[in-house]
Amino acid sequence: MAVTGPDFISLQVRDLQASQAFYERYLGLVRSPAGPPHAVVFQTTPIAFAVRDLAPGTDLSAAAQPGIGAAVWLHATDVQDIHDALAADGHTVVVAPFDGPFGRTFTFADPDGYQITLHDRA
Repeated sequence: MAVTGPDFISLQVRDLQASQAFYERYLGLVRSPAGPPHAVVFQTTPIAFAVRDLAPGTDLSAAAQPGIGAAVWLHATDVQDIHDALAADGHTVVVAPFDGPFGRTFTFADPDGYQITLHDRA
């Protein structure tokens, strides 16, 4: 028996509808018809990405940054355009766009403070 790799990533969020709207508007994600009522699962490949209500006992405000120590990287085809839209609307850009081994790359903070990195080289 062996683990074959990541299969699902979800972030616990304070406001499910606000997070859904953010990821749909800025990243162009589309909600999957599958998923439980306490979560929004997006149609991403090869790994499913979701946002979900807070689990009992979870207090995102108790940490300086949610998810500290974990890195969430998502592939995108229009990284610079996404950056420009986020910056224009006043969202936090943690690392400005740069060209590196993973192509055009930058990191932003989502509405709950999770730091998400986008890159364009598959």
